[in-house]
Amino acid sequence: MRWDGQRVRSENEDNSVLSGMERSTLAAMPGHLRSVRTPEFAGMVFHEVLAKSALNRVPASSSMPFAWTVNPYRGCSHACVYCFARGSHRYLEMSPGRDFDSQIVVKTNVAEVLGREVSRPSWSRKLVALGTNTDPYQRAEGRYRLMPGIIRTLAMSHTPFSILTKGTLLRRDLPELAEASDRIPVSLAMSIAIGEDPLQQVIEPGTPTTRARLETVAAASAAGLPCDVFVMPVLPGLTDSPQQLDHLLREISAAGARSVVYGPLHLRTHVKPWFFDWLEQYDRGLVPRYRAMYPGIVSQAPREYRSALAGRIRPLLRKHGLERPAASRARGARSDPPVPVRVDDVPGAPTLF
Repeated sequence: MRWDGQRVRSENEDNSVLSGMERSTLAAMPGHLRSVRTPEFAGMVFHEVLAKSALNRVPASSSMPFAWTVNPYRGCSHACVYCFARGSHRYLEMSPGRDFDSQIVVKTNVAEVLGREVSRPSWSRKLVALGTNTDPYQRAEGRYRLMPGIIRTLAMSHTPFSILTKGTLLRRDLPELAEASDRIPVSLAMSIAIGEDPLQQVIEPGTPTTRARLETVAAASAAGLPCDVFVMPVLPGLTDSPQQLDHLLREISAAGARSVVYGPLHLRTHVKPWFFDWLEQYDRGLVPRYRAMYPGIVSQAPREYRSALAGRIRPLLRKHGLERPAASRARGARSDPPVPVRVDDVPGAPTLF
């Protein structure tokens, strides 16, 4: 199946076209406008679509601290090997591996559609979370600039929101976010899971450096926007030693973060082949340990490991002043919105897009 009216245009008019494999994997998607290659994003294709809806409702049975999500993109150029959201590309008949990293769906009208949805009399103005599936500040945002419209729309409708990102492009929108925070509760969080540059660059190859993300946390704090940090996922045998955790938390504290949320790797079934292929190349000796920890359809780290990790990291959080304040744990508190979380941080949670 193809997107209706599919065509490809290169920004430098070189008449580039999709490969046969790319064409064969495209799923039917109403609202497709065009598929675009551009030299500044080598190896990537942006599939521009007109979305029918922007808000995704979180099931009432969920334990997540938000009721709605908005995801302006599907797929993510950050290319994090462990990313749980890779499975969402299967709904497009695309690979959770390379396609997820390079075939990016862009909801070009997301702010306009969101505006219609939040202007309805029935809109309850409950917390809306961004960054729960794919990153709203991935590289494509520099081209499409969808987030400023989303921020303004939510602020004008007096809808509180949270943003979780690895993207330093967040700094571009700090003035907009500061203005929004004068009207409504706004919660920001930066994901910083890896302190060592060589590992960070191979497991999160499309992301800004750890240093750049720390500087973004500092910039948010300087703009009057408290920023939490996600030390997620903690990778067994790779990033979980007391020395590694202590060093990373010291850096996060120095950047002015408000608090840290942590958690071990959550490895969904559809991500495992991609992750284990990477681990075979990076450190084959760790493969047996990981397969024992995440056998079959098991996605959560064993209870024993989670307890041991808590025993190591909690004293360090106290040491560096990064424990979460009680108010930020209150579900839906309007005076202090909860720290944003990704869908996969809650075992058994649905994939939302």
